[in-house]
Amino acid sequence: MLDLFPQAQPVQGLIGGVLIGLAGAIMLLGVGRIAGVSGLAARALGLSSSPPWPTAALFIAGLPLGALLVAGLTDGIPARFPQSNAILIVAGLVTGLGTRMGSGCTSGHGVCGVSRLSRRSIVATVSFMASGMVTVALVNAFGGGW
Repeated sequence: MLDLFPQAQPVQGLIGGVLIGLAGAIMLLGVGRIAGVSGLAARALGLSSSPPWPTAALFIAGLPLGALLVAGLTDGIPARFPQSNAILIVAGLVTGLGTRMGSGCTSGHGVCGVSRLSRRSIVATVSFMASGMVTVALVNAFGGGW
């Protein structure tokens, strides 16, 4: 099966998944809040009123700090992005719009909501996974893959 995915790193993926699940569990059990990054980012930026600002700010600050820690402990993680900043800006805006329309993001719905068997989160997760697959297929069909 891994022959189909030569870039796959299953051990690293497993470790990352466990850490994401652990962070979600700590947030839910320790603070009583869902670890939804879009909601926490909105709170950290003062765009919403819950959870408490220090919790949101520390969680959001931990995301790039964790990435820097991993980069410092490893050879880094190779990433490829489109050459056009306009594409990245439009993609970010569309993603932000989607998280507002869906009342959450992949972390809130996909990690925390599905694990709680929330029907709303399951529908949202299926929707954004299907939308992502269709988007990738269309971009690749029109020669826009990178």
